[in-house]
Amino acid sequence: MGTAERADRFYAEQVLDRLNPRMREFVARQEMFFLATADGHGECDNTFRAGPPGFLHVLDDMTLAYPEYRGNGVHASLGNIEENPHVGVLMVDFLRDRIGLHVNGRAAIVADEDMRRAHTMPAADAVPGRRALVWVVITVEEAYIHCAKHIPHLQRVPARGSGRSWGTDDVKRKGGDFFGAAADAPERGPFLPPPRANAASWRAEAERVLARAVRRDSGTDTGGGTGTGADAAEAGAGAAAGPRARSAAGTPDFSGWFSRSGPA
Repeated sequence: MGTAERADRFYAEQVLDRLNPRMREFVARQEMFFLATADGHGECDNTFRAGPPGFLHVLDDMTLAYPEYRGNGVHASLGNIEENPHVGVLMVDFLRDRIGLHVNGRAAIVADEDMRRAHTMPAADAVPGRRALVWVVITVEEAYIHCAKHIPHLQRVPARGSGRSWGTDDVKRKGGDFFGAAADAPERGPFLPPPRANAASWRAEAERVLARAVRRDSGTDTGGGTGTGADAAEAGAGAAAGPRARSAAGTPDFSGWFSRSGPA
C-alpha cells in the first residue's frame, strides 16, 4: 500500500515489548476489551469482555490477567487458547481520552486457587457473576497505540432497568434470539461438533505410537506386537503431530462446523 516507511517508523517508535507506566495506568481503569483468538487450524474468533474497572489486572509490566466469569457456556476463547496461545487484546477508551491500546501476547489458563497462591489478588467479588471460574494470564509481546482519528466519543447514560445481569444463564436476560438466528438455523445445515476424544485414551494411544516410532528408528520394530496395527499407528502419529500431519494422512482440512445439504 506504499506505507512501508511509515510502518517501519511506527514499529521503531511506538511498539513496545512491555507495558510502560502510562499503558499500565490505562489498562487498570478499563471496563471492557475485545479479545482475538484462533484455534489450531487458524480459524479466528473475536469476542468482548467486560467487568468492573480494573478487572483486567496488571500483574507487572509484562503480564496481564483477566477472570472468566460464569454464564459463558461456549468458551470459544478458552478452547482456542488451549490449542493456540496467541491472543490479541484491544482496549478502547470511548469516554475520556478517546484512544486505544493493543496488547498482543501468549495466553495461559490458570485455576483461581493457583492464581491466588501466586499473586496478591482482590477478594472474590460479592456478585456471583463476577467471581472468577478461571483466569487467563497473558504474557505481553507487543503493546502499541490505536490512534484516535476514527474512535467515536461516547457518553455514559443512566442505567436502564436493573442494570447488567452478571453471570446469568437466563436466555431472555442474556438477549434471547435477538437476531432471529433460530429460524434460519435449519437452512444452515446440521451442526457438526468437533470430536471430543477421551483425553486419557488419546494420550495412551499417542504414547504407544511414539514408542513404536522409537523402536522403528532403532531397528527393533518388526511390525508385529501389540497395538492397533501399522495403519492405526500412522493415523495416531498424525493425530499427535497436529493438523498438517492429519491432512497429509488423508483427513480433510478444517472447513467450518457446519455441513450444508445443498448449495451454499
